[in-house]
Amino acid sequence: MQNKEKIYNITGMSCTSCSANLEKALNKADFVNKANVQFTSKKAFITLNQEVSDEQIIKLIQDTGYDGIPQKENHSNSLKFQVAGMSCTSCAANIEKNLAKMAGVINVKVNFTDKSAIINTNDQLEPAILKRKVKELGYQLIDAAEKEDKTKDFLKQEKNRLSIAWVITLPLTIKMLFEMLGGIFLINPTFAFYLDIIFTFPVIFIIGFPVIKSTWGAFKNFSFNMDSLIGVGTIAAYSTGILRLLGMEIENFAVVGAMIMSINFIGNYLKEKATGRASQAIQQLLELGAKSANLLKEDNTEIKVGVDELIVGDRVRVRPGEKIPVDGIIIEGETTIDESIATGESIPVDKKTGDSVIGATINQQGSIIIKIEKTGKNTFLAQIIKMVEEAQGSKVPIQAFADKVTSYFVPIVFITALLTLLFWLLFPEAGKSVLQLFSQTLPWINLERSYLSMALFATIATLVIACPCALGLATPTALMVGMGKGATSGILIRNGEAIQTSRQLSTIVFDKTGTITMGKPEVVAFQTNIDEKLFLQLTASVEKLSEHPLARAIIKKAEDQNIAMIQTNQFQAISGKGIIAKVENEDILVGSIHFFQQKKLNYENFTTQIAEYQKSGYTVILTAKNQQTIGVIGIADTIKTDSIQAIKDLQQIGLETVMLTGDHEKAATAIANKVGIDQVFSQLLPEDKIKIVRDLQKQGKTVAMVGDGINDAPALKQANVGIAIGTGTDIAIESADITLVSGSLIGVVKAIRLSRATFQKIKQNLFWAFFYNIIAVPLAVMGLLHPAIAEIAMAASSINVVGNSLRLARVNLEK
Repeated sequence: MQNKEKIYNITGMSCTSCSANLEKALNKADFVNKANVQFTSKKAFITLNQEVSDEQIIKLIQDTGYDGIPQKENHSNSLKFQVAGMSCTSCAANIEKNLAKMAGVINVKVNFTDKSAIINTNDQLEPAILKRKVKELGYQLIDAAEKEDKTKDFLKQEKNRLSIAWVITLPLTIKMLFEMLGGIFLINPTFAFYLDIIFTFPVIFIIGFPVIKSTWGAFKNFSFNMDSLIGVGTIAAYSTGILRLLGMEIENFAVVGAMIMSINFIGNYLKEKATGRASQAIQQLLELGAKSANLLKEDNTEIKVGVDELIVGDRVRVRPGEKIPVDGIIIEGETTIDESIATGESIPVDKKTGDSVIGATINQQGSIIIKIEKTGKNTFLAQIIKMVEEAQGSKVPIQAFADKVTSYFVPIVFITALLTLLFWLLFPEAGKSVLQLFSQTLPWINLERSYLSMALFATIATLVIACPCALGLATPTALMVGMGKGATSGILIRNGEAIQTSRQLSTIVFDKTGTITMGKPEVVAFQTNIDEKLFLQLTASVEKLSEHPLARAIIKKAEDQNIAMIQTNQFQAISGKGIIAKVENEDILVGSIHFFQQKKLNYENFTTQIAEYQKSGYTVILTAKNQQTIGVIGIADTIKTDSIQAIKDLQQIGLETVMLTGDHEKAATAIANKVGIDQVFSQLLPEDKIKIVRDLQKQGKTVAMVGDGINDAPALKQANVGIAIGTGTDIAIESADITLVSGSLIGVVKAIRLSRATFQKIKQNLFWAFFYNIIAVPLAVMGLLHPAIAEIAMAASSINVVGNSLRLARVNLEK
């Protein structure tokens, strides 16, 4: 069993360090020839050099601290849920950690930004068990089908919660501000104290019950989140009122607790709305689809049906102004279709019988009948939505650092709060001396407070000021908005890593045919010593029986000039050389220069033109009539209209451009010179392309490869960033990191601009999240921040991060 590969699904990996550790351990084993562990796909690809049982391999994986399931035995269900009740990314990490420990769970990914959970389980694990476990943690799993209604209900519930909380809290806050800022007591202090205790209780413990419940669950499971900090902070604040009620000399912070909880509700509501906006791209894509279709029955009568009722093979009539219901092919009529929702290109596309059409695009002019080819999850729109959903849950490498920090953040905050309490209890004079410096500036500093009150004031502020939420939101919100922007611009970014790598690109490599050029040979020039129409008629009439792409180019040229074909006889095709046939009793020969030389036909009258065509990189075809050469045709794969501008734009942003092609050197050089390519490699076999990409990488270059995603697949996979040019409906190209729906190279420029803009937002978000905590925490520790102001600042930090990400939607990709 030498060099046999086995694949295992790995559970328990939390970062790329885990995959590196496991890969290292596997490669040390005697029976392993080579091991490759991928963190993103959670798979281990192991090439064995001897017979080994699955049990031995799994034991090795388990000894390293993880678990593995052989691919062939992995009958898993992929379950998708919406998650209600999460207030920050720590909540998502908490759910992930606890579900991953459950028997039967293969892997789990919880995305706070779009409130989704994707859980892969074995056949035995019931969804109800997962829901029960998540409920114990203080959250709720909602079936994906219920998502929209539940999301609206949750948002409405949050709005009601904050409204009721502020109806109670606002009068108490106004009363407290009069006392704190002006020393004015609106009501009797003793009576006011009892009011505070009575009315803050429902805000903290009834309206705020989900937070308190989450806090209790966090301590029970020893998995802390943002709610834990708010819960402990508000309970500590309220407890001061109870202690004062019991006779202890301590300041009452019960109103501060209610303010913290109420401000937290505002923050949660605004984050919910903002992250909802960040994930709107998928909803917008869903809304693009047609809702109904005009189905043609067998007797050609029409009935209106829902799009979900259509099946493959149905015939549908689409009138001007209507949306194409689903993907299909035109079987009757001609029209112009606005495909901007699919390709991002604003110019409508002419369509005729036999052309493919994409669901959700808009029929502009003619009435057409289409035959349905794809429905449901197989349609273009469904594939885009699936790609975007998967991509939005991916991560960029820089996020690994942020995730690691976030995972330790809440425990560190608790430790910091405890140290703050101890500092103020043990060294109160030192703390008070700092407060004296700012007592004239900050109205909430009260030097008459007891040392215990000062200690609790600083501790509560420390608990609520430190915010892992902004840090956790920094990357996923920017990814979600950036990928949503891409989806509506015909750019499908399949994974987050491509976004970070795009920033480091130094070289961009292009396949020629179908990427820089149209991929369809066309007659670009011809010369004859007889009548031009007769020359084209004779040549095309002979070629019409050939299936060669060059023959089709000549036929198209004749058809474009409305030249009728003539009946041919005695047709004989000589493979790779040319054609001999009789046309109206005339001997016509069409073929290459080599074929004419072989037949010893004279073409001296056309040598100058032949040399010019060859210099331009054209393929040369000669035509002879009765042994006399009557003309020469130059055929070329024409350059796409925007290739020159796209290459220029890429060079202006500092990228070296390289072209790969199987064409001969002259043709390749001619194309490269026209579009302005820096370096050309010609006469390549498909396997040569991946070698050139590797060679460029060995030179220290970060390489993007642009190709059609079929014969270029190995090179696309090898490149640091693979960019596949789509063909309208053919978008599911697994080898690429980025797929462009349109065939336009301007899309490549836009994709790189979008990737770089998205990564820039991620860096900005992370900077401000770190900066906020670095500045805010020391201020809170020293008692210089009021806990309520600390909570406002915490919420503002998260909202700022989301708002900064949302600005990506307005990025101009044209420059």
